[in-house]
Amino acid sequence: MKNEKLMPKELSWISFNERVLQEAQDPTVPIIERVRFLGIYSSNQDEFFKVKIAELKRQVMIDEENNSHSESRLLLKKALAKVKELGKVFDKTYKIIMDELSTHNIYLLDENQISESQTEWVKNYFRTNVLKHISPVIINENINLVSFLKDKYPYLFVKMSKKNCTDQYALIEIPTDKVPRFIQIPSDNKKDKVLMILDNVIRIGLNRIFQGLFDYDKICAYTVKMNRDAEYDLSSQLDRSLLENMSLSLKQRLIAMPVRVAYDKEMPKEMVHQFITKLNIKDMDSVMDGGRYHNFKDFINFPNVGREYLENTKLPALNSARFDNARNMFEAITAGDILLYYPYHSFRYFTELLRQAAYDPLVRSIKINIYRVARNSRVISSLIDAANNGKNVTVVVELKARFDEENNIQWASRLTEAGVKVLFGMPSLKIHSKLCLISRREGMDIVRYAHIGTGNFNEKTAKIYTDFALFTRNRELTDEVERVFDFIEYPYTRPKFTNLMVSPVNSRKKIYELIDTEIRNVQAGLEAKIILKVNNLVDKELISRLYDASAAGVQINMIVRGMCSLLPGVPGLSENIKVISIVDRYLEHPRIMYFHNNGDFKLYISSADWMTRNLDQRIEVGTPIYDPVLKKHILNILNIQLSDNMKARIINREQDNHYVPRGNHKKIRSQIAIYDYVQATEKELNNEIIQKVAVREKNASDDGESA
Repeated sequence: MKNEKLMPKELSWISFNERVLQEAQDPTVPIIERVRFLGIYSSNQDEFFKVKIAELKRQVMIDEENNSHSESRLLLKKALAKVKELGKVFDKTYKIIMDELSTHNIYLLDENQISESQTEWVKNYFRTNVLKHISPVIINENINLVSFLKDKYPYLFVKMSKKNCTDQYALIEIPTDKVPRFIQIPSDNKKDKVLMILDNVIRIGLNRIFQGLFDYDKICAYTVKMNRDAEYDLSSQLDRSLLENMSLSLKQRLIAMPVRVAYDKEMPKEMVHQFITKLNIKDMDSVMDGGRYHNFKDFINFPNVGREYLENTKLPALNSARFDNARNMFEAITAGDILLYYPYHSFRYFTELLRQAAYDPLVRSIKINIYRVARNSRVISSLIDAANNGKNVTVVVELKARFDEENNIQWASRLTEAGVKVLFGMPSLKIHSKLCLISRREGMDIVRYAHIGTGNFNEKTAKIYTDFALFTRNRELTDEVERVFDFIEYPYTRPKFTNLMVSPVNSRKKIYELIDTEIRNVQAGLEAKIILKVNNLVDKELISRLYDASAAGVQINMIVRGMCSLLPGVPGLSENIKVISIVDRYLEHPRIMYFHNNGDFKLYISSADWMTRNLDQRIEVGTPIYDPVLKKHILNILNIQLSDNMKARIINREQDNHYVPRGNHKKIRSQIAIYDYVQATEKELNNEIIQKVAVREKNASDDGESA
């Protein structure tokens, strides 16, 4: 490794996905959830190839074009070797899980494992529900497979053979967007639950597709899959809008060269050769054999056809006592800052805030950032309702939200048609902040209410991603949120931010200052401590600053879910730094920064990871938490996570993902412990509010009797 102070982000990312695979291997995880973790692992792997491996391959090309020694080629080789190694673990884990499913009378069977009566049922299902969605592509010299294959679908590569005739090949797109990937079929035994994957249903129906149109004696089909480079090249032509450029870039992605081609390892060699030849692939690093099924990410939605205990017990989203005991959302926020923690809290409070704002006669305007939203977004619906009610609505739509560009283009069009002012931000800066600002006429004043969060305004992901959301009308904060929106609309301005951390304006500088304060304090003999929670830590300058803090004696604890290029626990470099990663039923997503500050601790929540792009090339927003109760609340949650000894893994230079040892301590699974903590906190707060109301009503009653 060229820089022994840093772990390459690509290898660190693979290590993160190995932690996901560990969840699939964990026998304490309910069996259906283990199947779904295999799907999550596969989905992550697809994105890794489309983004990280694609980046590495481009760098290799640049290095070789310039005749320079390619560190990237060595790194690419290491990454692919590790992926292949984990692929074997994946296949073994899949077999173990399928065997265990059978002990619960659940079977995922292929076309060779079902009875004649089941086969007839499947044939009828195919004719009725699947055949109408099948349009094979017959492969000949005029077909360009690279331009035809879509990234998001698996395919069946079909071979039709007849003695003394040339083999005929075809490609069938498996229509997973039209038909469920998993189909429950009748069982010959009442206690058994039998599932068949769509790929195998189509295999059973192959003759129905081709017979009578093609002459063959034998037909077979094997699953194949292709991943393309997910990067896009924005045109700088001045006569095109950003929206037009993004639409063009989507077309470019569809014809981007493959970065990975996967095929069923049981596929005959001559078929593999034919497939690769037709794709005109010369870089064999891109070609990988695999299992019978591809697009394994669909296993994220593997159905539970058995008992309830085979999947996680549902944790009902908790209510907010502050919101529930107020007459409306604005009254609740006026009483004091409110912090919600999804998915422990219900996301409905944010959608309810927008719903009320849409028709509240006092509301004058709504401004919001849209990065990723749900398919049937109530957020979007309320914004359109607000525009219909005459409110001034401004929506900043980020068209460069990776893998959501097409959805966001459609939302932008719908919002524009409804009379909403739609901004697309800046071509040079992706807008990743999570802001909403509502302006309301109260008496003679305009009062602003802000949402500053760490996660997207997405009802779906708010059920599975952990994220913080601050609701405030603190003028110091809301005035600066207004300036962020002004900066987005008028990027040539350089606004000043005293309270907020705003990338690329002041985030890096503020973080440096906060770290340097801890260094000065420890040098002065004072206690110094940093707690950091992020998704990814790869920025070299920030890592260097943390190394400096460690060398000075600052105690640093970090929770990093994904990539971590920092090497903790290295003598003389980072012996005062400890890093853990938590992978569990929810995806850990918030970014939190705690600085001891000689006892008067400072705490921030942010949309920004500690990556160069998030600090220098995006608009990101972090907010200080000023309410002392909320600050303590977040610190308590951080401490619960730091004490996790069931789902926390130790991050070290070996990247071996050992679990934090429990020793003689009681078991602490932080996500469950946090749910219990938040539930108890809300119950206590609700009782306090009820008691205060009772006291007020009693005092009012006593005053009335005295009068």
